Amino acid sequence: MSITGEMLIGRKAVRGEEKPLRAFDPTTGADIAEPVFGSGTVADVDLACALAQKAFDPYRQLPLTVRAEFLERIADGITALDDALIQRAHEESGLPKARLEGERGRTTGQLKLFAQVVRAGQWLAATLDSPLPERKPLPRSDLRMQKIPLGPVAVFGASNFPLAFSVAGGDTAAALAAGCPVVVKAHRAHLGTSEMVGRVIQRVAQEMDLPEGVFSMIVGAGNSVGEALVAHPAIKAVGFTGSRVGGTSLMRVAAARAEPIPVYAEMSSINPVFLLPNALASRGESMARGFVDSLVLGAGQFCTNPGLAIAVDSDALKGFVAAASGALNSRPAQTMLTSGIHAAYEEGEGKLAAMRGVETVARGVDAAGPTQARAALFVTDAQTFLATPELQDEVFGPASTIVRCKDEQQMLAVAEHFAGQLTATVQMDSGDLSAARKLVPILERKAGRILVNGFPTGVEVSHAMVHGGPFPATSDSRATSVGTTSIERFLRPVCYQDFPADLLSEALADSNPLDLWRRRDGEMTRS
Repeated sequence: MSITGEMLIGRKAVRGEEKPLRAFDPTTGADIAEPVFGSGTVADVDLACALAQKAFDPYRQLPLTVRAEFLERIADGITALDDALIQRAHEESGLPKARLEGERGRTTGQLKLFAQVVRAGQWLAATLDSPLPERKPLPRSDLRMQKIPLGPVAVFGASNFPLAFSVAGGDTAAALAAGCPVVVKAHRAHLGTSEMVGRVIQRVAQEMDLPEGVFSMIVGAGNSVGEALVAHPAIKAVGFTGSRVGGTSLMRVAAARAEPIPVYAEMSSINPVFLLPNALASRGESMARGFVDSLVLGAGQFCTNPGLAIAVDSDALKGFVAAASGALNSRPAQTMLTSGIHAAYEEGEGKLAAMRGVETVARGVDAAGPTQARAALFVTDAQTFLATPELQDEVFGPASTIVRCKDEQQMLAVAEHFAGQLTATVQMDSGDLSAARKLVPILERKAGRILVNGFPTGVEVSHAMVHGGPFPATSDSRATSVGTTSIERFLRPVCYQDFPADLLSEALADSNPLDLWRRRDGEMTRS
């Protein structure tokens, strides 16, 4: 597949007329010469959104089997791109090809998982309350409820996952599964990769004769295109993965609309790891190696990167720090995704190193490339942590801080001090059960996923997964951006009162032609 540098609006390829952009190779620090990508305008946003609005009702009314087939054929088309897609994503991100092959599998796997979800229909939440005409003092009408899609969704590609959180990533898959047309703003860190995947979606939609506007992809050089997309009245929800600055900016735009809309933004998290005393004493060295492995994975460019470890001060903690320092000192520097991400990491790591009360205990091997990150490990005490708000700021990259607490009560105070997190981890043995019982209720209030005896990097796409958490981890702690329940973000309930049978959807028809599990008069049944 040739890459042309064009945007994809409905069924057409459109050359953007604003500032020209080139893709960037982070391993060399140089632009990729060809092709040149044309940036879109507000007029391009208007066209994509108008097409999405026109496509909404026809698309959501298609049979569920057609919607599921759409997702499956997108997955198959991405697979068919084969090595060409992996090579282009490697050139634009610097990520190892093996990592990108795994990410492609995750991308196609979640598309096919959502196809299964669509067919099963449980997300419709079909509910029937029978009429009670003889009830006193007032009769009850025939009441039926199901969930319907919100409307067109704006999706912003993420920098750190050029496939799984991008053009055909989790937000797009969930929105299309829900019945929502999607307008994607491609991330400028992987323009060619985005075009290749976008063309697959566009082609499949055309081959299936789906309504034009069910998918579009635009490119923007600055903030104006993204802000115009969120502000457009046709857009009814936003999916975003990125920085807190970017997420909160979009939230303000959405809130200022005549019709405010939800922004599901996954933003910043430092993912604390609590090292309980018995676990430290019995396996501190192996825990330290696992911690460092998680910290430096992918140059630390994961939203679940363990940016903090907390423990009661002891000889065992000193051993953990020594083992972690030894493991980290030999780790080579790794290429980061963009020069901007690298510059932000250097600034954040430098601020940590300069903070009063923070000690630098280890650094990895010196960088050899223009955008390579050198891993770093710091130590501070709980008093300093509690008094220094900046120690809760995410440093996106392979840097972490260990917090020494004087006792269990201070460790619990540190836990209470945290802002919202995507994850929190407890390393514990059976002798730590009493302390864990005190800690877990705090962590339930702070995080969307709590792990025991693991490390937070690695997010399974499944029915039970939650990738979300209280602000600032996300903009809405009730939602997840990974897993099948992420479809709920793009749905809303509608009640149908005293509808004639001929007007009811198949999901609510008495005969239950979709063979759904439904709640009828309070009982789950397939009748």
